[in-house]
Amino acid sequence: RPAGAVGLGAAFAFKPAKADPAVETAEEAKEPAEADINELCKDMFNKMATYLTGELTATSEDYKLLENMNKLTSLKYLEMKDIAINISRNLKDLNQKYAALQPYLEQINLIEEQVAALEQAAYKLDAYSKKLEAKYKKLEKR
Repeated sequence: RPAGAVGLGAAFAFKPAKADPAVETAEEAKEPAEADINELCKDMFNKMATYLTGELTATSEDYKLLENMNKLTSLKYLEMKDIAINISRNLKDLNQKYAALQPYLEQINLIEEQVAALEQAAYKLDAYSKKLEAKYKKLEKR
């Protein structure tokens, strides 16, 4: 081969020339021995297996976390449902008590109206009695 020529399938390693830094020369890279390739492949597969195991473990842990979060959320919704049921029950009780008090409230309103009418009658009676008293005093003076 001529100097600097490289065989097919070989890797290239470039080194800058000493005379001109812009010029590079190529040297033939040597392929590793068969045993080294087997060891490198085994090492790569072991590392890939470790990596994939880690990824699957992380994914599994994520799913477990999501499952726990879903269970907790479900429990919170059940608690909220119980609270809503209790509120509904208490509201029904209050409505029943209000309905039971309704006749008494109507009586109170009626009594209030009658008291107001009585008060107006008392004012009118007081005004009338003052007029009568004034007339009596006027007649008495004659």
